[in-house]
Amino acid sequence: MSNVTRAALVTGGTAGIGLASASALADQGYTVFVTGRSRDRLEAAAGQDSRLKAVAADVSDPEAIQALFDRLKAEGVKLDVLVANAGTAETTVFGQTDVAAFDRTFDLNVRGVFFTVQTLAPLLADGASVILIGSIVSIKGMADLSVYNASKAAVRSFARSWANDLRARRIRVNTLSPGPVRTRLVQRLRGQADGSIDAFEAWAAEAAPAGRIGEPQDIAGVVAFLASDAAAYVNGVELFVDGGLAQI
Repeated sequence: MSNVTRAALVTGGTAGIGLASASALADQGYTVFVTGRSRDRLEAAAGQDSRLKAVAADVSDPEAIQALFDRLKAEGVKLDVLVANAGTAETTVFGQTDVAAFDRTFDLNVRGVFFTVQTLAPLLADGASVILIGSIVSIKGMADLSVYNASKAAVRSFARSWANDLRARRIRVNTLSPGPVRTRLVQRLRGQADGSIDAFEAWAAEAAPAGRIGEPQDIAGVVAFLASDAAAYVNGVELFVDGGLAQI
């Protein structure tokens, strides 16, 4: 492990994929900042892993992102890794979806990701790794999720464009798209849909060649890979981490 302090930021790092990814990066020697909207959840995350530096920020709010930039800049932080993980999902039945539901998803999943990366780009070190957390729904037309599906397709598109936009600084931008993962968000989403997480997990185990639903650590290991020098020639891709579910 290098003695040189490297820094990483994980948005939405208080639970699930975000928290697991932050801990995996800390294992690799990074100083890891995590953001979240809830101070209670931020404190809980720091309690689970004392190595993490918790920062309250709602990345759906451009002013909050600017405040995050100002704090990191004041502390002299240069980011080697940026994981844009903060996101949301809710069922949106076509024909019954209102503007507020549409905006909740796009404000966080699309506008939030865009302005997080654009605002923090001056703090990225040359040669940094930007990892956008997408979803297999970027290529799937899952029913009652059309707004969420479209938001994650936008995230994948950002990675393509930013890999070009940031090429002069040798900054890599990739999308990591999980399949079903056992997280609080999935439990809440499936509760909206049919009230049964057990049935959903059974479906995921049957549908994926891996034979099980994913765990946050499955995704975190790939985040650590994309952040590492082992992925130095991986750029602009959408990497599916789904046990094969969307691939067959």
